[in-house]
Amino acid sequence: MKCFRTLALIVFWAVLVTPGLAGQTATPKRPTSDPYTGDLSIFDSPGREQRLQIDRVMDILGIKAGKNVADIGAGSGWFTVRAARRVGASGLVYAIDINPEAIKYIDGRVHKESLSNVKTILSKPDDPLLPPASVDAVLLLKTYHEVADPITLLERLRPALKPGAQVGIIDRNGSGTDHGISSKIVVEEASKAGYRLVQNYDFVKPDRVDYFLVFTLR
Repeated sequence: MKCFRTLALIVFWAVLVTPGLAGQTATPKRPTSDPYTGDLSIFDSPGREQRLQIDRVMDILGIKAGKNVADIGAGSGWFTVRAARRVGASGLVYAIDINPEAIKYIDGRVHKESLSNVKTILSKPDDPLLPPASVDAVLLLKTYHEVADPITLLERLRPALKPGAQVGIIDRNGSGTDHGISSKIVVEEASKAGYRLVQNYDFVKPDRVDYFLVFTLR
């Protein structure tokens, strides 16, 4: 009996200290869509600016001259360049993506459009790699449904937020694997990461399928 108890204790401590072993009992990650790797120019479809009412989105997030903004999942840089024009020379936009081709595409785009206030970051899937206290506003535009570990990503975003910073998430209601994710799930995950929902909008698409959630730190 004594040997059995000793063996049980060894197994218990092995589970606690062995990387990955304890995680085997963790709740499985929710379904996500594969990150987009196709033609990046598709995001610059005519009329997208009006459909998403992106100027109104920037107004709500307080994006104005002199502010610093993070575009997480920047893709083609569609939002990046619009935010860069809004914040002006005294502001800065971080264009963040895990796809090296997207970063290369954005670098070329901002050079072509003579935008000197954009900094690209090739990030990790669960870490935006932003400097501490660096941003006043963040937007994840049609990206959240592709994030495999969103709670960790949002937790690692926290140190980069300046006091009063707002985090916006625009996505569409879906199952997770159909390039959409339920807004309820987003709110639950953000709450676990230490955020609180301050507003829920549905104006970003006339059919009300898309939503725009705004969070701040608790």
